[in-house]
Amino acid sequence: MNTFATPSRPIDFERIAPAQLDALVRTAPKAELHIHIEGSLEPELIFELAARNGIRLPYASVDALRSAYAFTDLQSFLDVYYAGASVLLKEEDFYDMAWAYLRRAASEGVVCAELFFDPQTHTERGVPMGVVVKGLKRACDQAQREWGLRAELILCFLRHLSEESALQTLQEALPYREHFIGVGLDSSERGHPPEKFARVFEWAGQLGLHRVAHAGEEGPAAYISAALDVLQVERIDHGVRCTEDPALVQRLARQAVPLTVCPLSNIKLCVFPNLAAHNLPQLLAAGLVVTVNSDDPAYFGGYLNDNYSALLQAHPSLTARHAWQLLRNSLMASFAPPAVRADWVARLDEHFARAAQA
Repeated sequence: MNTFATPSRPIDFERIAPAQLDALVRTAPKAELHIHIEGSLEPELIFELAARNGIRLPYASVDALRSAYAFTDLQSFLDVYYAGASVLLKEEDFYDMAWAYLRRAASEGVVCAELFFDPQTHTERGVPMGVVVKGLKRACDQAQREWGLRAELILCFLRHLSEESALQTLQEALPYREHFIGVGLDSSERGHPPEKFARVFEWAGQLGLHRVAHAGEEGPAAYISAALDVLQVERIDHGVRCTEDPALVQRLARQAVPLTVCPLSNIKLCVFPNLAAHNLPQLLAAGLVVTVNSDDPAYFGGYLNDNYSALLQAHPSLTARHAWQLLRNSLMASFAPPAVRADWVARLDEHFARAAQA
């Protein structure tokens, strides 16, 4: 199967030496489509916000908190994740968290970031919805003004909670509808199939919101099919277990459904034993619209460029053309308008063409 798109201009990919590739990718325009903004909270900022808000953490120091990042599965990570999020109380806290991530993203060549946020993590602690959304949105708007970085918000429902809670959350978010572009589904996947959230996703669709969902990370391939058929999602977050169902792989390729894959996250949460065993090259070879993302970078040992670098190092068979395809996929799978995406891709093609001519 031909897995490659056609560049908007001729690029002699074979002239790009493997030694050039890491630096080329790091400076290339790219999109991040799977980033939990609460998962970008670095330990230093957690302690800074805890001190500002008078919160006592169950960890004695930054180092003690980092040492807790030895996860055995998704739930062991979520336990630490929710403890970290407890320091977020005021609009300024949410702004500071998002601004720290966006500043780093801009330095890594990110031109588009679609940020997941989990309002239930905060509203259940008594933090008003408006405090969460306004703080995050202020940072997004500032990133657009200062760097031209298109930053958008996707409201995620916690799947370990009830659909009634998700419906209430969407209702509470309606006054801020203009500030977020879509809804997603995250948190503990096992035992919480997509069907559980059919009504709230149907309502989101009626509101004109984009729909995405985590599926096929720890949950089976059947969850991916259900997310497509029941929730009518436009992207699958993770999706690496699709290979359990060859017919599903063919469907994903045929329908060009983007997968927002998170390599370092998959290793940290023991989805794969190591990066060399990761199936991203297999997914790419099958013609799937694979993208690379960081997931929860403060907890999983790497931001977006770290994920690209580690992936390329672990899989020497990935060439400049593969890297270009992954970067292009990220830009084209974003929810930005077609003309904006086309401009980004033209910039990407120019970036690789210059490297090939050097």
